[in-house]
Amino acid sequence: MLLSVFLTMFLPCVAISAVFVVYVCLLWYATNDQAVNIGLPVRQVSEIGLSASELDNLPKITGKEVMAERRECAVCLDDIEGDQPARVVPGCNHAFHLLCADTWLSKHSFCPVCRAKLHPV
Repeated sequence: MLLSVFLTMFLPCVAISAVFVVYVCLLWYATNDQAVNIGLPVRQVSEIGLSASELDNLPKITGKEVMAERRECAVCLDDIEGDQPARVVPGCNHAFHLLCADTWLSKHSFCPVCRAKLHPV
């Protein structure tokens, strides 16, 4: 009687523990070994930002000159105030804070709102 109670409680615990150990081993094997050998594709950076001289050629305005419906800077999501310097992206005419636009455009050569490609003159 005592042996049957012991086996009834002991065997399910051993089986659950064995399944857990096998699961952890398979999970470890899948994450460590396969990721190295698969050779996952690396996305090449094809967009290079604008140089300092190209940034200087882009139009600069003040916050007063920005149209009322486009007062929010899409980079920092803050409003462009009346006395703050702003930059306008040629072609799409999206406006941003000067520092925000220069930071973005030094790393990317497209508008952060509409993704229009910039072709500085």
